[in-house]
Amino acid sequence: MKRLIKKTLIIMALGIIFTGCQSNDDEVEIVKVWPKYSEESDDPGSPNGFAAGRKVGMVTDVGGIDDESFNQSAWEGMQELSSATGAEVGYVETASADDYKTNLQSLADEGNELCWGIGYACADALKDCAAGNPEVHFAVVDNAFDEVPANVTGVVFRAQEPSFLVGYIASMVSRSGKIGFVGGMKSETLDQFQYGYMAGARYAANIVGKDIILKTEYIDSFTDYEKGKAAAAKMYEDGCDVIFQAAGGAGIGVIDAAKNARRYVIGVDRDQSYLAPKNVLTSALKNVSVAVERVSVSYLSGEDIGGRNLSFGLTEGAVGIPETHPNLRDEIYDSVLRLEDRIKSGELQVPANEEEYRQFISDLEKE
Repeated sequence: MKRLIKKTLIIMALGIIFTGCQSNDDEVEIVKVWPKYSEESDDPGSPNGFAAGRKVGMVTDVGGIDDESFNQSAWEGMQELSSATGAEVGYVETASADDYKTNLQSLADEGNELCWGIGYACADALKDCAAGNPEVHFAVVDNAFDEVPANVTGVVFRAQEPSFLVGYIASMVSRSGKIGFVGGMKSETLDQFQYGYMAGARYAANIVGKDIILKTEYIDSFTDYEKGKAAAAKMYEDGCDVIFQAAGGAGIGVIDAAKNARRYVIGVDRDQSYLAPKNVLTSALKNVSVAVERVSVSYLSGEDIGGRNLSFGLTEGAVGIPETHPNLRDEIYDSVLRLEDRIKSGELQVPANEEEYRQFISDLEKE
């Protein structure tokens, strides 16, 4: 993964591209931030230590800093930021949704010049806090605003892209012809995971000429371990032999259900293979750490990122699948890499919602 990130840093220096936003009809920029920020660069203008004493903070989503998923990845990005630039970093954990605005304000009061909100659920509170603190910059993960305030940056991911890849893998690996998806709470962001996954599974099934049954369940929680475990256990009992979980901390319950059933599970956000080495088939990487670090470096280096929504996907090295794949045959992994290239080139358009998914399937059936 480090090699992939280094390659991405070079790509990020090349310019700005525009793409449609999945959450509204406005344009979301795919921004390549600060060209000097490259681990392979010998340029003495490298940013190491350039932000010493400057403060950047983040407010977690309700899953907490050790959720083995979304929040933890964001914090890893903050730590990488500190190591690379010398910036002081810190976080405030959120116990409930009512705490978002208070927590964000506390970051501003403590002298953080850039304050991150992790997760779309805090977007409204972040926007309100930004209005009351015009001298502070705010950024939010997983939310694109229709109208972005001058001191706010929205950051979104094309999560449908890695979800398509793991859906392809699930379909190729499944022997029962039944695969599942367990989601946290229904949202536009989770639609990207669900419909990208479903599209990848159907795409693979079409290639090899097999039937595939897709089971989907939302558990209305990103923290309830027992709900995640119960939903997955039922799917395994019903014949699913691969389940993709996009449920934050609740997804740990899905992984444990896979261990109990001796079946496969697909991790999310981070490489979760260490949680169940024999059962995690692969993971849909949503490297929040990459976006948090890159956008923060861009801000600290003086680039004007205010009033903008920024998008990260395969091209930026912010999503993908792990390079290591002990439970996956090399020929399947290699075919996924070829799919990545087709997605990056724009040849293969991955659906991000139900409408796009239906059109994708319609077009697939015509081939």
